[in-house]
Amino acid sequence: MIRLLLALVLAATAAGASAQSLLDWTDEEVRSIGRHGPWPPPPVRDPSNRVSGTSAGTLLGEHLFNEPRLSGDGRMSCATCHQAGRDWSDGQAKAQGAVELDRRTPSLWNVGYSHWFGWDGAGDSLWAQSIRPLLDPREMNGGTERVGALLRNDSVFACGYEKAFDRSPDNDDERLLVDAAKALAAFQATLVSPRTPFDAFRDALLAGDRDGAARYPLSAQRGLRLFIGAANCNACHFGPRFTNGEFGDVGIPFFVRPGEVDSGRLGGLERLAASPFNLLGRFNDDTTGEAARRTRHVRRLHSNFGEFRVPGLRQVGRGGPYMHNGSIATLEDVVKHYSEVNPDRLHSDGVPLVRPLALSSEQSADLVAFLRSLDADVPPRPAPAPLCP
Repeated sequence: MIRLLLALVLAATAAGASAQSLLDWTDEEVRSIGRHGPWPPPPVRDPSNRVSGTSAGTLLGEHLFNEPRLSGDGRMSCATCHQAGRDWSDGQAKAQGAVELDRRTPSLWNVGYSHWFGWDGAGDSLWAQSIRPLLDPREMNGGTERVGALLRNDSVFACGYEKAFDRSPDNDDERLLVDAAKALAAFQATLVSPRTPFDAFRDALLAGDRDGAARYPLSAQRGLRLFIGAANCNACHFGPRFTNGEFGDVGIPFFVRPGEVDSGRLGGLERLAASPFNLLGRFNDDTTGEAARRTRHVRRLHSNFGEFRVPGLRQVGRGGPYMHNGSIATLEDVVKHYSEVNPDRLHSDGVPLVRPLALSSEQSADLVAFLRSLDADVPPRPAPAPLCP
């Protein structure tokens, strides 16, 4: 009898501890949390890219991604700045060569799910965005001819190209440049971040598994409640990737240096319209016209000045410095920025997306705890298979 009573007491204590480790979530909060999953989402295929989702195109893209001979001096590859061991970025506040008006190198995690690319959205496809660093004299400075020559004259790359595109590389260097970028895009679209503690909590909560949900730290739960509630962070950072994929002015100064500003989305739309590689051009593989619909209807407005792409938050705790210009060093400082942002800094003809949150120190710590629960360790990446054994 004593043993039975002891067992009942221990069971009740354990149940009480579990209940105390789980906040009392409302049905509406559970629905809101559910919209941030499931993870990972199904793979996507880009209809404007004929090798998107193909194994041969992806393998060619991975080898090209790590190939320094694409650069003008033969020393820089895509992987120089987008490093697997640094969550597909470089950990620097400014990209190498002060590219794009002193912007930082964005992470490539989950980039295949986006529909605008670059901090200013000057690319309307992942393959078009991949062309820019190949040609930019401040980055790889490879040039169209160099890319074409590599695909034609290197027997291994020529073989990989033929497997991917079902034709031998010809003398049309511009076409070969685009095809190389499409292979690069096919590879980058496979970079999907791993599941996180948040995902385990979200799935358990939706399944009614209180014990499983209670394993999620209380500080992260309180931060999540702030994120979807009073702080309203999910107004922009929503969905499984924690981003709406669009652009906003969040109060970061747009002055680059005296007399020079970064106009953000405003300039990006101008560059997009002028690009021969946009989805309205001849290199789009989609014959239905649907892939180009967003590009066809986008309009350049003055309110786009100072707007930058809303980044996804998965792996955010591993990806500093922060903001498009790397001006904020730590995740704690990011939360402080949003807590104290000056609304007078936002341009007056746009719809303000942010307001000072005026968080307490405890609330700030909880919000950081939640954001760090969107991180997960990544196993070492194996070497790619041979392109043409």
